[in-house]
Amino acid sequence: MEKWKVVVTDWEYEDLEYERSILEDVRFELIGAQCRTEEEVIEACRDADALINQYAPLSKHVLDGLEKCKVITRYGVGVNTIDVETATENRICVANVPDYCMDEVSDHAFALLLSWARKITLADHTVKSDKWDFKVTRPIHRLRGRTLGLVGFGKIPQALAEKVKPFGFTVVAYDPYCTEDTAREKDVTLVSLDQLCRRSDIVSVHAPLTDNTKGMIGEPQFRVMKKHVFIINTSRGPVIDEHALVKALEDKRIAGAALDVVEQEPIPRHHPLLTMDNVILTPHVAWYSEEAEKEMRQKAALGVKEVLLHKQYPKYLVNKDVQELLQLKEAGRDDQYLTNVN
Repeated sequence: MEKWKVVVTDWEYEDLEYERSILEDVRFELIGAQCRTEEEVIEACRDADALINQYAPLSKHVLDGLEKCKVITRYGVGVNTIDVETATENRICVANVPDYCMDEVSDHAFALLLSWARKITLADHTVKSDKWDFKVTRPIHRLRGRTLGLVGFGKIPQALAEKVKPFGFTVVAYDPYCTEDTAREKDVTLVSLDQLCRRSDIVSVHAPLTDNTKGMIGEPQFRVMKKHVFIINTSRGPVIDEHALVKALEDKRIAGAALDVVEQEPIPRHHPLLTMDNVILTPHVAWYSEEAEKEMRQKAALGVKEVLLHKQYPKYLVNKDVQELLQLKEAGRDDQYLTNVN
């Protein structure tokens, strides 16, 4: 009987209970390995049939050192830890979990929006510092009639657009991959990035981190924004040029920022953002709920099961070009898929 070695390269959970609940077949051997470096990954995973990855680096050097790997799944949406091109060349399926936290992230972005707009954290800090004076929150502007600009218009920002509409927002979005039909269906206007920066009163960033999006919000964009604008980021820190952001805040070219992600995580202790009253910071928590964590971990494990046990492409296949090199069955239907997650 064929037996498959599945290595979790690294994780930050209490156990691997949810992964084991999916890979319950006796042919799976699930191994946890808290790898931090490339060499540690190679040592732990050289003879693995599958990897489940969180933050450990899966570079070309690492992937070329894997002798049997057929599939890599990643906890979450982004796959920036994985050299996807090399994975494809090595006939390895790469899968993510793009739909586990749509409500959580859109809710968090909206919470940051409301908290900043109503100066909630500033007011709370002021009251707890024994000062009862609404004037410290000035200026606060009415939200109805304001324009929200969404950088990226995938499933999460689409959910956010629906949630803000009852508050009277006009919503515009920049996404070169979004169709006019999708935007029209969501009652959102597609614009260029420059137009979005000029028109928006609030900017919310939802672009994935790629070579093309790294630093896409930088000094040229801050220069054309309204002075009362504030920017929210719940995607990836490096999508915003952090040096340019700090400078724009210091020079009062923009009013503030609400950030769940930063370039270096955890944020360095003496980072200037930590001392700014017009900045709200949360510790990359937008994705999290108990339900979302369970769903993400089970679906990551399910991607492994689909390839090794069912000999089919994972539902959330990232590197679709690998289909030209492999002969697996098509991914199962949604109803079949969801019965595996409980």
